[in-house]
Amino acid sequence: MALFGDPFRRFFFNPPIYRTGSVTTGLMDWFETPQAHFIKINVPGYSKEEVKVQVEEGNVLVVRGEGGKEKEKEKEKEKGTVWHVAERGGGIDGVGFSREIELPEDVKVDQIKAQVENGVLTVVLPKDLSPKASKVRNIHVSSKL
Repeated sequence: MALFGDPFRRFFFNPPIYRTGSVTTGLMDWFETPQAHFIKINVPGYSKEEVKVQVEEGNVLVVRGEGGKEKEKEKEKEKGTVWHVAERGGGIDGVGFSREIELPEDVKVDQIKAQVENGVLTVVLPKDLSPKASKVRNIHVSSKL
């Protein structure tokens, strides 16, 4: 069963973080201040051009590390080398890591910023601090429909 189609996913998963397929997942920290949420993901060996950050489906932050194909080609060039474990780079179809995170309702999606420095991707998610209208809606109850 796909998690994205399940309307009750908030009740069973906390925090709402999703992983996809057999692609590796970057290690993550998520914290917030009164002004913003901050997400830090380890991306060692990836340049800012190889890291893609997108908001999909309106409120899902998707972070991918791309560029694994070039790293795999470098490994293949090393003749006579036997690899026993290769977890740090590459991946399936050039995707080295992938992370999907459902964003809180108070994030200003159009003001999200991201940077890669010293092998760490930092994503800043500013909060919308304006007061929200009440989501309570009264429904008239009658004896007949």
